[in-house]
Amino acid sequence: MLTRRSLITALTVIAAGFAIPADGAENDQFLSVIEDMPLMPGLIEVADAATVFETTRGRIVEAWAEGDAAMSAITDFYDATLPQLGWSRLAAGSYRREGETLTIEQISGGAPTTVRFTLTPD
Repeated sequence: MLTRRSLITALTVIAAGFAIPADGAENDQFLSVIEDMPLMPGLIEVADAATVFETTRGRIVEAWAEGDAAMSAITDFYDATLPQLGWSRLAAGSYRREGETLTIEQISGGAPTTVRFTLTPD
């Protein structure tokens, strides 16, 4: 028969197992204001910097992220990832999906790299 201490220990171990993310899950982050827009591992969204406007033509969204990644690595990540989510590449850092255009651009030249994500209606 389990003692009270053994039961508490067993429940703690089980609960801790649910709190540990599966392999790679800790990197599955998304921008808070653009649903299903992945945030490249190594980038961190700038809290409270996002802007969202709803217009009759569609939404206008601006979000910011920072990190130590080179812009070339950021571009490579989004060039590989966004087509899987239905985005078509228009030009370097520019994508289109379902009547919206997404622009990803480097804002600062120094460290950390600051990236702006801008979503506009076509």
